[in-house]
Amino acid sequence: GRLVKMKIEEVKSTTKTERIASHSHVKGLGLNESGAADPVAAGFIGQEKAREAAGIAVDLIRSKKMAGRAVLFAGAPGTGKTAIALGMAKELGPKVPFVPMVGSEVYSSEVKKVEILMDNFRRAIGLRIKENKEVYEGEVIELTPEETENPLGGYGKTVSHVIIGLKTTKGTKQLKLDPSIYESLQKEKVSKFILSFSLFIFHLRFGIQVVVGDVIYIEANSGAVKRVGRSDAYATEFDLEAEDYVPMPKGDVHKKKEVVQDVSLHDLDVANARPQGGQDIFSMMNQIAKPKKTEITEKLRMEINKVVSKYIDQGVAELVPGVLFVDEVHMLDLECFTYLNRKHATSR
Repeated sequence: GRLVKMKIEEVKSTTKTERIASHSHVKGLGLNESGAADPVAAGFIGQEKAREAAGIAVDLIRSKKMAGRAVLFAGAPGTGKTAIALGMAKELGPKVPFVPMVGSEVYSSEVKKVEILMDNFRRAIGLRIKENKEVYEGEVIELTPEETENPLGGYGKTVSHVIIGLKTTKGTKQLKLDPSIYESLQKEKVSKFILSFSLFIFHLRFGIQVVVGDVIYIEANSGAVKRVGRSDAYATEFDLEAEDYVPMPKGDVHKKKEVVQDVSLHDLDVANARPQGGQDIFSMMNQIAKPKKTEITEKLRMEINKVVSKYIDQGVAELVPGVLFVDEVHMLDLECFTYLNRKHATSR
């Protein structure tokens, strides 16, 4: 069968975050309009010459003169190689993929080296999909789980529904959510803290943690929930974790909205891969397969590429090239470098 449609809203991100957690303060390269590096800027202190050189590479990427080419960073541990690579991705724009890997990752008894490289290449190529959808959007001002007696008897209670209050600059609205929506809610952790017993119960029953002050939207048709960020009214609070603060949404709570979703080609590969065992690809259209049980073939990648090209031609999506950072690149062998060179030649 042919792959003719992908359910984008069910794609789960496969972004690797472990290596960039310690660089969450990096917001760019800290360059001024002339391309010179400010001594202290965008989370950087020092390394002005290296940052300026990276800025030249960013300009080449923006002018589409560097497709498939590489930049070699050499330096002792802790000198800022990963940070500068992340800064390059930040300079290229918001939501630009940054994919860190270690050269030794390619050595596996189960997966070919070139397959691991290809997976990371496709992680570094983003797709930005834009759709007009009917949504409920606003700042969360209320969260009240409604409980009823357990129909199976006993002393426990069950959550019958949840009342969520949303507020915009124009008004407020209460939504009554059925418990069946919790599967969609599980995919989007709306916040990281549980502030009361009622929220704790809600977390246990619904698999989601919601805090007043989060800005979210709920798709009217699918029930999918997306956390936009934390309301900027809370920007003065102290938080150990980096937060994205956003203004309170304008207009009505219930509205038509252009929904933008960023995924990578690898996300689409994983979401549409067929499990080992022979099921046809259409059986995987509405579910996310576990990475250890998927088979991503070259044929599948070609089908994904065709659908992506169609989306781009229709103006529904745009390609977002990202940055693949290979640490300890000296660990790669001749086969890997030959593969990288071949990919460079075909991308020019």
